[in-house]
Amino acid sequence: MIHYHGTPFTPTYDMVKSFTSKHCMVSFERPDQIQIASEICQSVVLDNGAFSAWRQNKKYNFDGYLKWVTDWIKHPSVDWCIIPDIIDGTECENDRLIKEWPLSMFYSVPVWHMHESLERLERLIEYPRVALGSSGQYSTVGNKDWWIKMSDAMSIICDSNGIPKTKLHGLRMLDPGIFSKIPLSSADSCYVARNSGIDSNWKGPYSMTGRYARAVVLMQRIESHASSSYWNPKVIDAYQNHDLFG
Repeated sequence: MIHYHGTPFTPTYDMVKSFTSKHCMVSFERPDQIQIASEICQSVVLDNGAFSAWRQNKKYNFDGYLKWVTDWIKHPSVDWCIIPDIIDGTECENDRLIKEWPLSMFYSVPVWHMHESLERLERLIEYPRVALGSSGQYSTVGNKDWWIKMSDAMSIICDSNGIPKTKLHGLRMLDPGIFSKIPLSSADSCYVARNSGIDSNWKGPYSMTGRYARAVVLMQRIESHASSSYWNPKVIDAYQNHDLFG
């Protein structure tokens, strides 16, 4: 499984040290470090920024995102991009965005939102890769309702042996307690960028003071876990978040 760490990460000097040879996701809403990431990371994926725009109640710039992706998808380190989506839109609206997306599906990934129907999910798994997005009443990753809906989704995505019929990417799912129980090919989050700067999380005589050192610890603990190789519906009852600080 590929662990994509989200940007931006500040200061830039620490970002260069901690993200070198890692995999990262850069959002269209915060493209500040795309140039640096493309030079130092093993691979980069492009996020459409729809979630950030939705949370900030901003109008989404579809044309700007298309131009940005068209320019950067040619870079050798950039692997794929998320097709534009409307977080609280209808299935018809999101299907239309996929249909109108002009770039190759070889490196373009549609999003299935967990509040949407399983029928739409069944259509999307015909694509080479599908991103799973937590939304609506399932926006809190890892709670009981989320796991129940994820189990329903896995019954559609996976064959009788629990093997996915297509590659899966977990949006905001870079938590070992999540991806170690779901057969994801990749997952992302901004956990490292956010938590390496929260001093209250780093206490005690052996705590790290620099963001680079903190990032290294967090990345190592996240990346020491791999995704499950198959889906087992019994994991819902066994779910336990792996505390990165304990």
